[in-house]
Amino acid sequence: MWIIEFVNEKAVEEFESLPNDVKARMTRIIKMLETRGNTLGEPHTANLKDGFFEIRTKSSEGIARSIYCYQIGKRILILITVIKKKDKLPKSILEKAKSRLKEFENGNN
Repeated sequence: MWIIEFVNEKAVEEFESLPNDVKARMTRIIKMLETRGNTLGEPHTANLKDGFFEIRTKSSEGIARSIYCYQIGKRILILITVIKKKDKLPKSILEKAKSRLKEFENGNN
């Protein structure tokens, strides 16, 4: 069993602010991640690059994404959750995820 954590309170707020139907779909995928961890792949999760992955689901409002990474000890750290209209993930979102991970690793979360 994997442990799922949010990097900070802001990451929790982003996830909680999702529309209910989207949040329910994302939660189902997170439950699958808890049991299958790094063996869960597409269509539920995708490898982005540099050790970052995403949970992705579509809705009428756009494409919801939670960017996460794996940590030692079967931990999964959710870094950021967004809804975007375009299919392509903006670089700024991945940069923000990287920044949050760095803050977490430095103990400044």
